[in-house]
Amino acid sequence: MTYSLYGMAGSLYTARVRSYMRTNGVPFVELKAGSEEFVQRMVPQLGRWIIPVVQTPSGKIIQDGADIIDHLEAEGYSKWPIDRQAPALRVIAHLFELFGSHGLLRPAMHYRWNFDAVNLPFLRNAFRDVMPSGLPREAEDMVFEQASGRMRQAGVAFGVNPDTFALVEAQYKAFLELFEEHLRAFPFILGGHPTIADYGMIGAMHAHLGRDPAPLHLMQTTAPNVFRWVERMTMPETFVDESYAKADEQLFSPDALPASLLALMRFIAADYLPEITAHVGHANAWIAAQPAAELDAAYADKAQAKNLGLAPFSWHGAQIATVVLPYRFYLLQRLQDAFDALEATDRAAVSALFAETGLGRLFELRCSRRLERLDNREVWGMASSAA
Repeated sequence: MTYSLYGMAGSLYTARVRSYMRTNGVPFVELKAGSEEFVQRMVPQLGRWIIPVVQTPSGKIIQDGADIIDHLEAEGYSKWPIDRQAPALRVIAHLFELFGSHGLLRPAMHYRWNFDAVNLPFLRNAFRDVMPSGLPREAEDMVFEQASGRMRQAGVAFGVNPDTFALVEAQYKAFLELFEEHLRAFPFILGGHPTIADYGMIGAMHAHLGRDPAPLHLMQTTAPNVFRWVERMTMPETFVDESYAKADEQLFSPDALPASLLALMRFIAADYLPEITAHVGHANAWIAAQPAAELDAAYADKAQAKNLGLAPFSWHGAQIATVVLPYRFYLLQRLQDAFDALEATDRAAVSALFAETGLGRLFELRCSRRLERLDNREVWGMASSAA
């Protein structure tokens, strides 16, 4: 009953799946994405090269961290099902899932690709995970230059350029300070055990920011409790620290959330809400410009939803434009679906909490068509599935 995980040690999205599998005791082996097995068997079935990918013991192939974790939770692997304790917390958990997966892309890409003097030897070795085994050194160098070039361009598309370097660093350091303060008192984001919030955050915080040499040094020297959280999130055994008030492994009460968590939510509101707002508006304008019949036909064909170009917005006083990735709307919908599923009393309380922390608009930011996952790809839904 062993799972196969295809990914890369330095991959943000592989890191969240690996973290879940390790901390929840899922039996698995990890194979590098450059392996012959992945290239010859997985890629043709997926129709594209993308990671992470999991093959279940029954042979089913699942791509995408959120879908993989959902599958494993449905199979009963989760040691700590979040809904059993406080369904309202799932909405907050999905907030951190969205922010960790996409709101942290700017610092993740900046600290990986703009500190070559420190990072480059490590990254050259790390990227061997996506190369065929046995390549001569010259060929490895050529592949790395091509791959790293694409990643540097992606960083620019996420808003990282010389004009924003200082701002990206200032905002990340501000985030680290808030996260450090929270983890000084609590072992995980929502209390005594990891949740979707932690698994959403660990991707960037481990694979890029807690593993690449330059940001790792920053984390270890300025936010040691954040670094300790990264370690806890990447170890198979449960670590108990009696100094934490939540050593009983319970989550926070939705009615008594700590100030440090609210501070993190306010940071997300200031740092990420302008971007996702611009992206939803851009996507809705794009959808309105497409013939409805063509989008419906694309859904019937399960056609992959493509990136939608750049959306401009103001980010902490700077005017930037970032690439509109349809997958972000899938994660946003997970938050909104969790909110919509709440009982009326819980929904009112969560609505008030999000309004208090500046995040109230998240429940209104809905694409005019749902973004669905079909056959391991993102697909715009039928007109009848509009939000």
